[in-house]
Amino acid sequence: MIKILTANQIRALDAYTIEQGAIESIDLMERACRSFVNWFVERFDNQSTVGVVCGTGNNGGDGLGIARILHDLGYPVKVWIVRGSVPESPDFKINFSRLGKNKVEILEVIHESDERFFDDRKVLIDAVFGSGLTRPVAGIYAKVIECVNKAAAVKVAVDIPSGLMTDSHSTGPVVKADFTVSFQLPKMPFFFPQYYPFVGEWSLVDINLNKDFIRNADTQHYFVTQKDCRKILRKRSKFDHKGTFGHALLIAGSLGKMGATILASRAALRAGLGLLTVHIPKVGYTIVQTAVPEAMVSIDQNENFFSSPIGGEVYDTIGIGPGLGMDGVTVQAFRHLLEQHPHPMVIDADALNMLSENPDLLGLVPPGSILTPHPKEFGRLVGDWKDDFERLEKQKKLAAQLQSVIVLKGAFSSIAAPDGRIFFNPTGNPGMATGGTGDVLTGILTGLMAQDYESVNAAILGVYLHGLAGNLALPETGMSSLIASDIVTFLPAAFLRLYRE
Repeated sequence: MIKILTANQIRALDAYTIEQGAIESIDLMERACRSFVNWFVERFDNQSTVGVVCGTGNNGGDGLGIARILHDLGYPVKVWIVRGSVPESPDFKINFSRLGKNKVEILEVIHESDERFFDDRKVLIDAVFGSGLTRPVAGIYAKVIECVNKAAAVKVAVDIPSGLMTDSHSTGPVVKADFTVSFQLPKMPFFFPQYYPFVGEWSLVDINLNKDFIRNADTQHYFVTQKDCRKILRKRSKFDHKGTFGHALLIAGSLGKMGATILASRAALRAGLGLLTVHIPKVGYTIVQTAVPEAMVSIDQNENFFSSPIGGEVYDTIGIGPGLGMDGVTVQAFRHLLEQHPHPMVIDADALNMLSENPDLLGLVPPGSILTPHPKEFGRLVGDWKDDFERLEKQKKLAAQLQSVIVLKGAFSSIAAPDGRIFFNPTGNPGMATGGTGDVLTGILTGLMAQDYESVNAAILGVYLHGLAGNLALPETGMSSLIASDIVTFLPAAFLRLYRE
């Protein structure tokens, strides 16, 4: 797992690296500058006119070092130094002295800013403020940021966009970067939709910060990697059989919504499930028997809706929600199921909506369950939030309250464990923003839970595989034409990717 640290921890990490590595802080800064430049030259050729906008702290020192190295590589570089209330740091002074010897044009911005400053630049590098910012930007800094945002140039932020705070919601002007190049570790705002207009597409560059410090750093926030998921995924042995891999019950479907049942059923089986029973209303019998021949079918007494709970004692887990509808008899059947089945479930879609409309049902959710709301469903469960930092706290609180895993779906889907840990998922793409993809995820998670994966691990692995299958489908379908069944089709390739690499 890649740890996500606070601003204070990042500052301590830098200091520890300097102390333990017996290097000067200016040498660590040089290492960061060269790592940034290595990223930069792979994307922009030296015909690109570059502007570097610097503050006077260490982030500005990074900017000056970057400007010098780019100039040495033949890039046409111009530097703007914003001189407000922040004093010059020692490393800024050193890099300012080094830059002066390279005949780079330097402009000082003290009282006023001009929207035309950057008209002749194709690329602007933002190095005004770094991750240590703790208050909204004001004064000349705010004016310069507004000018940067109005410029037509491509914008690249050094470590974090200026004006964006690492540990709390940001107000006031923030640089709207197209790209953010972060040193060693990602920052929390990178994972929130609210801050995407400022962060853009972000990348990590290794500057060899102290690994022992990172390993021992205390955090609840993690970014999942493929290596993590490969460790979770189990291999099969010679004498395994279908009983080894669990028997799941999927309760899904209603009149006009049997497609959700098909998607979830196929995904559960593709996730390695040994046996699947699907409980559906009578209207769906022929559909499911035809479309999913590998599944067994349990028929509800109601023609169109789920209305009668069935014994869950023979099943290793239950998945419920896709296409279920919210008829009155369905709500009562769901209540009875929760009362009768105390073992972990996968709860999605209309089952989530029934929980939000009947809050007393929340107390019946079995501990260790996985709930998979999208943002609107989550809002119905927990109420509104002022910003995405508050939304994350509400997610943690709900996971603790239910002693269950809450998967909040979206870009960088966040997985909240009952103990407060948060895992952000790296896989997936906007082509997956189409009906039915959530039903596929429900099926995957149900299949994994029935195989006796612990709920947190099932969520981490299932969400990763779901997004990876979507990514593998993309070259075949394109972004606009990807549909939910494509994710099921490419799920075997996603498993193979984990097994082989």
